[in-house]
Amino acid sequence: MTDVPLRILVVEDEALIALELECLLDDLGHVIVGVAGSSVEAIALGQSTAPDVAFVDIHLVDGPTGVDVARALSADPHTTVVFMTANAKRIPDDFAGAVGVIAKPYSERVVAGALRYVADRRAGLKATVEGLDGFRLAAREALGRHPLIR
Repeated sequence: MTDVPLRILVVEDEALIALELECLLDDLGHVIVGVAGSSVEAIALGQSTAPDVAFVDIHLVDGPTGVDVARALSADPHTTVVFMTANAKRIPDDFAGAVGVIAKPYSERVVAGALRYVADRRAGLKATVEGLDGFRLAAREALGRHPLIR
C-alpha cells in the first residue's frame, strides 16, 4: 500500500455531505483541492486543479449531471473518477470512465479502502477491494483493464 496523500476533488451538491466527506478525507491524510455542487463548477475545478481523484455524485444541483462530469474529468489521464452516490442505477454500463462506485450511505472504511485501491493502482501495485462491500468496481476495472490507471 502507498501512503502518498491524494489530491481530491469532491463533487457533491449537499453541503453537509460535502463537509463530512472533506473532514473524512482530511482525517485520512488527503488534500481536498475543491468542492463543486454543479457540473459546470466541477468540470472547471477539475481542469484548474488537476486532482488525482474526483468523488462524483450523480445528482447535482443542476440535475443528474454527474455522469457528464465523470466523462469530462476521466478524459484527463491524471484524474481517477469514483462515483459516490445513492443513484447507482443511473451509472451507464461503461461507468462514464469512472473506476467504480461507492454506495451512499458510505462508511469511513469503504472510502479509505477505495482510496487505497486507487492509490495502489496508480502506483502500479496489485490492488484489491476484498471486504469492501460498499465499493463496486466498473466491469473493465474488475478485469484489470482500466485505461487510465497504470
